[in-house]
Amino acid sequence: MKTWGRGLLMGAIALFMVLPLLWLLSTALKSPAENLFQQPPRWWPENPTLVNFQGVWQAVPFLRYTLNSTVVAVGATACHGVLCALTAYPLARMSFVGRRPLFWAIVATSAIPFQVTLLPLYLLATGWGLKNTYLGLMLPYLISPFGIFLLRQALAGVPQELEEAARLDGCSALGIWWDVLLPATLPAQITVALIAFLGVWGDFLWPLALIDNPDRQTLPLAIAQLAGAFGTNWRWVAAGSVLALLPVVALYLVAQRFIVPAETTRGLKG
Repeated sequence: MKTWGRGLLMGAIALFMVLPLLWLLSTALKSPAENLFQQPPRWWPENPTLVNFQGVWQAVPFLRYTLNSTVVAVGATACHGVLCALTAYPLARMSFVGRRPLFWAIVATSAIPFQVTLLPLYLLATGWGLKNTYLGLMLPYLISPFGIFLLRQALAGVPQELEEAARLDGCSALGIWWDVLLPATLPAQITVALIAFLGVWGDFLWPLALIDNPDRQTLPLAIAQLAGAFGTNWRWVAAGSVLALLPVVALYLVAQRFIVPAETTRGLKG
């Protein structure tokens, strides 16, 4: 009975999460003749059409914006993974004075809203000449307290014997990190990379603040352009959102088997 109850609960949660996506797809496939706000709502278009996707492709340089988002998301995710893993390594595997206070201070910074750091980051980016550049768009995502926390927990769970055996073979600290610890924590690495990619791909506020060159705008800004000043074509907005979601869904389908289970982060190891 408990199994059935758990299944029903998970099914209800899944349905609750999927319904907005189905409505988004339905809106994107509806023709201009169909009423989007009719009562009761029609969950599937009477005559599905791809005309809205064609309209989006013609209204904005969608391919250019997709390329910009891809470059920024892939570059930021790669740097994020390396920097978080390098920071987590000494916090997890080395003993030094103040290690735990430093770790908790890093974790505490995750409570600071991005809006608080937006202006300092903008001043840094513009001062370094990074306005309207890919590197400037990557700047806030190069490292994160959550990535450090998750990788620190994963690295702390690797058996000490593996590290000692590598050290006996003459492996340096950096070699142990690269050849032993990173392969042993691959699921955690992929989980952190996926979360970082999703954050960069869907961010709207930072590109809006930093970019005023149309050639450097990202997909969230492109979708915002589809909303006119005096009226919004919700079909085009939905179609643009569906196009922007496709790479994310594809990435998740590829990486889902590597996502770290909840047990990985259970407990804090010193």
